Amino acid sequence: MSNKYRGILFVVSSPSGAGKTTLCTRLRSEFEELRFSVSYTTRSPRPGESNGREYHFVDHADFTEMVARDEFAEYALVHGNTYGTSAQLVSEALASGVDLLFDIDYQGGRQLKAKFPGDVVLVFILPPSLAELERRLRSRNTDAAEVIERRLRVAKDELRRYVEYDYIIVNDNLDRAYDLLRSVYVAETVRCVRQRAAAETVLSGQQVLDIGVRPPREPR
Repeated sequence: MSNKYRGILFVVSSPSGAGKTTLCTRLRSEFEELRFSVSYTTRSPRPGESNGREYHFVDHADFTEMVARDEFAEYALVHGNTYGTSAQLVSEALASGVDLLFDIDYQGGRQLKAKFPGDVVLVFILPPSLAELERRLRSRNTDAAEVIERRLRVAKDELRRYVEYDYIIVNDNLDRAYDLLRSVYVAETVRCVRQRAAAETVLSGQQVLDIGVRPPREPR
C-alpha cells in the first residue's frame, strides 16, 4: 500500500458569469495545498492576464500538434477556442499526492472523469436564474453584445449537464456559495480512499507524520 495521500482532481464548472472563477480564486487563497491547473488555450489573453498564470496561450497550430502528440489529459472547444489540460501535470500531481483545481467546462470534466474515475470530484456552479446570469454577463462590460448572446445560448446547454456532476451549488450569495464549495473540498480530502494509508499507519503503531502521509490541513 502506498504511504502517500491520494490527491484530488477537483473540477469546478459553470456557465460564463455564474461565478466559478471568483469562487475558485477564493478557494486557492485559503488552501495552500490546492494547486491550480493552468490550461492551454488558443484564445487571446484578456487585459490583465499573463502567459502561464491564467492560461498557457498558444496558437492553433501548436495546440493541434499537442493533440497529435497526445499531450492532453482533456481538451475541448469552448466559445470558439480550444482549451486543454496537460497530461503530464495530472500524472505528476497524482503521483505526488497533490490536489489540482480545474476551472473547466463539462466536456473537460467528463473526459477527466472517464480517465481518472476515482480521482475526480465534479462540482457545478448554478446561477440563481438565467435572468441573473444575463445581468452579470452584461455588467462585466468585457464582451460585445453578440458574444454575450452566444454565451447565453451556450449556457442553456451547459445547464442541462448538471446531472453529470457530483455536487451542485447555487451561487445566489457569494459567501454562502463559497462556504458550500470549501465544505465539499474539505470533506473530499478526508474520504476513506484518500486517507486509508493514514489509518493503516496508525494501526501499525507509527505516527502519521513520520512517513509523510498528508493529514487534513487547517486553512490559512
